[in-house]
Amino acid sequence: MLLAVDTSTAQVGLALYNGTHILGEMTWTTRQHHTTELPPALTGLLTRCDVSMGMIGALGVAIGPGSFTSLRVGLSLVKGIALARHLPVIGIPTLDVIAAAQPAGKHPLIAVIQAGRKRIAFSVYQCHKNQWQAGGAIRSGTIDELAESVESPTYVAGELTSEDRNRLSRKRTNVLLASPSNCIRRPSVLAELAWARWQKSDADDAASLAPIYLHVAGTPIQ
Repeated sequence: MLLAVDTSTAQVGLALYNGTHILGEMTWTTRQHHTTELPPALTGLLTRCDVSMGMIGALGVAIGPGSFTSLRVGLSLVKGIALARHLPVIGIPTLDVIAAAQPAGKHPLIAVIQAGRKRIAFSVYQCHKNQWQAGGAIRSGTIDELAESVESPTYVAGELTSEDRNRLSRKRTNVLLASPSNCIRRPSVLAELAWARWQKSDADDAASLAPIYLHVAGTPIQ
């Protein structure tokens, strides 16, 4: 059994996955209450799915980019469980979770999350053998800057406000907006990505696993 945790932004998610079924999944939007909301949400999910912590064999966690504070909450929880129970941890970039949920297509994909102060973080993906693969550094900017940079038909998916969607929809010939349901970061997708790595014995060191932070607005994330 694998537990997936995503606290990258105000969108929070938990999922339980056994390799063949998603036993349970929760997503919600928090108002900066990650610390107080996450533990009871996890307890509730385990209870509803009739799963104990002793049944968890691995942990998947979204590692950003995202909010400095919220990322630390999720990573702290996962690291605490991993070190206490000697479980493997698999860190998955947050934008990869968005990309993996999108249908394969012939056009490039831009996965987006909110980065604060009316800026976004995003990465460009290309579809190879029906899988989205990131190319280049994660970048940040405004929605208008992103819209102006799209010069050919490109899928755009992720954490977009109503205003963001309106601004992007003005470039109808090039910006192909994903539906709102495809823009939610699904913790079940995170779980599948982490499970695939776990099955290859490809885990991260829990003690040293670090989040991807957006250090300076407008510059690539290191």
